[in-house]
This record gives sequence, C-alpha cells and structure tokens, in this order.
Amino acid sequence: MSEDPSSAEVIVRAVPPPPVALGNALCVLKPLTCAHLPALWQAFRGHDALWDYMFTGPFPDEAAFRTWAESRCGLADPLFYAIRAPEGDWSGLASFMRIDVANGVIEVGSLTFSPALQGTSAATGAMFAMMEQAFRLGYRRYEWKCHSDNLPSRRAAERLGFSYEGIFRHHMVVKGRNRDTVWYAITDEDWPALKEAYELWCRPETFDDEGRQKHRLSDLTAPLLKSRDPGLR
Repeated sequence: MSEDPSSAEVIVRAVPPPPVALGNALCVLKPLTCAHLPALWQAFRGHDALWDYMFTGPFPDEAAFRTWAESRCGLADPLFYAIRAPEGDWSGLASFMRIDVANGVIEVGSLTFSPALQGTSAATGAMFAMMEQAFRLGYRRYEWKCHSDNLPSRRAAERLGFSYEGIFRHHMVVKGRNRDTVWYAITDEDWPALKEAYELWCRPETFDDEGRQKHRLSDLTAPLLKSRDPGLR
C-alpha cells in the first residue's frame, strides 16, 4: 500500500528574506529607502486610482506620501522594494508580507505600479525576481491576495502563474468598506515548471526592438495552473 502523502514528514527550511537587492535583465529591485521617495512620488502623483484597493492612500501631497513611505522603510515584515526598469527611474513598489517562516509561507503584496510601469516587461520581471527569491529562501507557498472587485489584480495573478484557491467573504474592512478577498498561490511543487516558463519568456528573442513582447507569458503559464479563477471567464 502506498504511503498517504499527507502523512509524510514535512521539513521546512525557510528563512526570513534579507533586505538585499533583487533583479534580472528586465528590472531592478532595491529595499525601500528614503532616497527612492522623490522619484516614486513623481511616478505616483496625479494617479489616485492606484490606491483604490490599497490599505492606505491616495495622498494629497508629497509630504503625506513621504510620511507614510518613510514608515515602510527598514521594516522586516512587510519588506518593501522599490522597482524600476534597468534604464528607468523608480516607478513602483512591492513587498514580501505576512511572512510565516515556521510554515514556509510568504505573500507578495502592496503592489503599487505607476502607469509608467504597468504592463511592462519590468513589472513582470519584478514579480519573477521576487518569486525566485521566495523559493530560493525555502518557502513552500507563495501567496497573492486581492479585493474581489480588483479585476486587474485577479487577471495579473492568473497571468503570472498563481492558481486560484477561492474567495474569503467579508474577510476585511478596508477604508470603511467590505473586502471579499480572492486567494491565489504558487507552491514549491508548482515552481520548477513555472520557473522554466519564466526563463523561456525572459529570453531576448521574446521581445522586439522596442521591448514589446512577441509571445505572451499567459500562453506559458496557463497550462500550469492547478485551477483558474471563475470570475475571469
């Protein structure tokens, strides 16, 4: 009789993510510091909709943004990163958060991508770099969660290879409003095939001379999903 997989011993080897630079040929990520804030404010200013589903913002002026952002600098959880394209200026934020070392679970969140970063190879490259770091550090489960009304985030999760896991109804109250939260995840069992898909997509021949993709990442990740979000069908 074969052994029940659920009874097998699990050894967790995860460690807290260190505040180190990440990146690849498509992007640069550095732990958030005060030096990043002027460029980030210029990238975010006038785009209040970026904060619609966030726990904070929008900010009326640079001073208010700086007060919030400075409180994020130097934290271990959430560990915030500033993001830019290799030749660009700082134009986005992301974080490792809800870090559960004992169980090997980590979440990517607080994704705030300026219009200049949205839909670019740098944005996708940043998500790949953070995934790669999480699994390199021994995490077994990499989570993505968002408001059920946030369809762009739901589409992004599926495109990036996160499998849909369901909706937690009345999960939170955010800015005085109910939030039903959609959960997605990539596990360490999913990761090897997904990593191969990203490495294939990241090849220079995937992009034209202006940096536009000739082949969609979703074509590579869709066959690897364990379940798809029915709210996107």
